[in-house]
Amino acid sequence: MRPHRYVAALAVAGLLAGCGTAESGSDGPLKMAFVYATSTQNPFQEMAFGAKAGAADAGNVDLALSAPSSVDGPQEVSLFQSAIRNSPDGVALETLTPDLFVRPLNQAADLKVPVVAVDTAPPAGTKVDLYIGNSNTEVGRLLGEEFVKQVPEDATGEVVLGNAIPGLTLLQQRLDGMTSVIKEKRPNLTISGPFDSGSEPTSNFTKWNDIVKAHPDAIAYLGVGAQDAVSLALIQKNTGRKFLAGSCDPDVAALQAVKDGYVFALASPEHWMKGYIALRLLADHKRTGKELPKGWWNTGSLVVNAANIDQIMERQKDEASRKAAFQAEGEKQLADPSKHIKPIGEAN
Repeated sequence: MRPHRYVAALAVAGLLAGCGTAESGSDGPLKMAFVYATSTQNPFQEMAFGAKAGAADAGNVDLALSAPSSVDGPQEVSLFQSAIRNSPDGVALETLTPDLFVRPLNQAADLKVPVVAVDTAPPAGTKVDLYIGNSNTEVGRLLGEEFVKQVPEDATGEVVLGNAIPGLTLLQQRLDGMTSVIKEKRPNLTISGPFDSGSEPTSNFTKWNDIVKAHPDAIAYLGVGAQDAVSLALIQKNTGRKFLAGSCDPDVAALQAVKDGYVFALASPEHWMKGYIALRLLADHKRTGKELPKGWWNTGSLVVNAANIDQIMERQKDEASRKAAFQAEGEKQLADPSKHIKPIGEAN
């Protein structure tokens, strides 16, 4: 399910921003890019699929997709710096290491390359004015609300939390949202963690295996990353033990785990929409000269559970099915940006 990189032949080294750039209103192809954290995990694949669809709907866009094969901040910086040289009409950036991008983002501004931050808010000290991402606090609350439906009001026991990337603000926001619901609605439960659950598939499984062994009597294990549900389902299959498990993101294996009853719910940040909106806005800005919106564009979230799992699995079947399912909502959001924009400082 790895997105393919597709881009027209580019000029040789030495290309500067502005050289070969399509002027506003021209019919020339726009050279644009989406640079993201890793090509091997579902959230980022979803954003790339959305970016491809957005570029296709904008029309006449040469889009370069680039990402490391695992989370590697310095390598992603290098890819971004290449993108602002080779794709000067606009770059959408998703990163899990935003602090490394202060200088590169300022380089893009100096070269007058339009940049939109996707999924992760732009770091302080940069001139990026548009952030496209869901409310991660809401994602956490949605998962928390699904969890409390699974246990009685007077339930006792241990609930163990995992954090795939400790220190990453957006995942901490999800944890904060989830724990606030659990503490409010199931106050007799004991919350342990969050423990580092690792973001890469192999490390995530190993770390969750260790966490479950260290907390063998917990009634639930809840994560906020893309691999958590996959690993927790596999642990149940391997051990024959059944426990409550929930997480985020519509990874194909996580969806199957919901279908099979190993995971009670996923809270989806609807990553596809972020990539789609970002590329549509960048292309429109370059073609028409219309100013990019300023602020936090909240693209929305979704609960995936037994009630809608068949529908969502059908939606996630391939790129065409995703586009068919999301396109109407994308057009609706683009038609009235004011309903989705808040100050970046309010992003949560």
